[in-house]
Amino acid sequence: MVVLVQATVLTVGLKSKNEVLRELPIRLIKMHSAAQAVRSLKNEKVDSVISRWNLDDMEDGQFLKRLKAVKPDIPTIVFIRAGDQAEEIAARSLGVSAVLTDDSDDELFKETVANILGLKTIVSIKAISPAKGKVSRYEKEKIAK
Repeated sequence: MVVLVQATVLTVGLKSKNEVLRELPIRLIKMHSAAQAVRSLKNEKVDSVISRWNLDDMEDGQFLKRLKAVKPDIPTIVFIRAGDQAEEIAARSLGVSAVLTDDSDDELFKETVANILGLKTIVSIKAISPAKGKVSRYEKEKIAK
C-alpha cells in the first residue's frame, strides 16, 4: 500500500516524539538544533513546524520567535515543560497553532498534528493485480482516522 504524502513537517528537538508521526501521511524532516532547522527552512518547502520551546542552541523560544517573525502564517506546534505557565503564556502570545506539554500522550499529539494540517481523511492507493494480458489498475481507498 502506498500512502500519499499530504504535508511536509519540520520537527526540531523532538527526539522520541517523532516516532508517533510515522503513522500520518506526512514527510518528516527531523532536526536536532535550531541552526540545522534554519538552514533546512531556507532549502525546503515546509508546511508546518513542531518544536520544543527550549532548544540546546536557542533557549526561551528564540527559534520560534524568529520563525514567526519571518513566516507568521506557518502552522506551528510547540512543546513546553509541564506546569510552566510562563512558557505557555509566551508561546501562546506568539500565535502558535497549539501548545503541548512534554507529558502529553502520543494520541493527543498525533490528533493535534492531524487537525492542524487538515489530515482527517487519509487517501491511500492499493495496487490491484492485473488480469492476464491487461494493464495494471489502481484503486483509491479512503481511510477515515
